[in-house]
Amino acid sequence: MQIILLQRIVNLGKLGETVDVKPGYGRNFLIPQGKALPATKANVEKFEARRAELEAEEAKEIAEAQQRADALTDVNVIMRAKSGDEGKLFGSIGTRDIAEALTNSGLEVDRAEIKLPEGTLRQIGEYNVDIQLHHDVSTNILVTILSEDGDDEDAAEEDVADENEDFSEE
Repeated sequence: MQIILLQRIVNLGKLGETVDVKPGYGRNFLIPQGKALPATKANVEKFEARRAELEAEEAKEIAEAQQRADALTDVNVIMRAKSGDEGKLFGSIGTRDIAEALTNSGLEVDRAEIKLPEGTLRQIGEYNVDIQLHHDVSTNILVTILSEDGDDEDAAEEDVADENEDFSEE
């Protein structure tokens, strides 16, 4: 099935290209979501009439994504999580947690825009996380994971030392 792309689709093509796709992908996904049109003679003429408008919309989307990327430069998200003695987290930090932390700090980021190619974060430390705001615009942020009970560990060690002194006096 031949279709005309109304926007850039990753691994398929750019705006205005005529590409071959499997009929189910075209009929059930691309056309209903408004990402493509069947490549008929009438649709080609319709598309050519709207080409400038669609290109302007795409340029506007890229400009907005670039502004968001500029706002995200040099951002360090500090998150606290419960962890064991060796720095391994009880659970993990995923895209939802990072998106929620960014949103709480006033930066709007959707969890689908956050890319964690190696999976969720499961250790204490600093991580560079990619954020794909548009197909042509991406940025990195620094995510720092700290132990939630770091202060509690020091207090617990003092309690153990006090208990050992009590036993030695007997």
